[in-house]
Amino acid sequence: MSEKVKIITTEDGSHSLFHEDLKETYHSFHGAYRESLHVFLLYGLDSWLANNPNRYPLRVFEVGFGTGLNAWLTLVWAEQYQIPVLYHTIEPFPLSEEVYSQLNFIHQNDAIWHYHKYFEALHKAPWNEGGPLSEYFNFKKDQVSLEEAQLYPSDVVFFDAFAPSKQPELWEKNMLEKVTKSMRPGGLFTTYSAKGQLKRDLRDLGLEVESPPGPPGKKEMTRAWKPGQ
Repeated sequence: MSEKVKIITTEDGSHSLFHEDLKETYHSFHGAYRESLHVFLLYGLDSWLANNPNRYPLRVFEVGFGTGLNAWLTLVWAEQYQIPVLYHTIEPFPLSEEVYSQLNFIHQNDAIWHYHKYFEALHKAPWNEGGPLSEYFNFKKDQVSLEEAQLYPSDVVFFDAFAPSKQPELWEKNMLEKVTKSMRPGGLFTTYSAKGQLKRDLRDLGLEVESPPGPPGKKEMTRAWKPGQ
């Protein structure tokens, strides 16, 4: 592999990547697939849908396209629920085909395996452009940093950057403010991190902060709502 990453297998059998410079994984050692389902679908998309049953299309913004797992699971979710999703993600350092083609996410659940072709389509979609990938999923990925990114109004934010100890600049209050300002009233912010400073900053920015149970291996995570409808 040309990148400074290597494929690892997490506790639920799904792959993740280990970034050799940062000494950090892209997903939890305790289960990459389970973590994404828990943090970004259960406490993200499902929570938003429960509070907004007729508010479509759903606009999702993701910080950190990474392996593409969150985007793929969101596409599957959109198709299964037949909910139009506009998905915008940013990633300054995309993976090569040599790497993403070896990831085993599409084999984790036989019930959704027939969506496997979309995983490759997400990675092969042109950067800095947008368009439909399926009937209910419109996708745009920008090869850009959060600092430089142009953000669109969003209903749900997946904040999936590397840990605050590894990429502290992405978790600074000014970056969080940029993201939360783009959220529409009633919008939801979800992340695996449970850092106290993150929660304090989100409260200072006017969000209502919660600490739901975390995915396997973590006691808590963070979810926050922007007031209004």
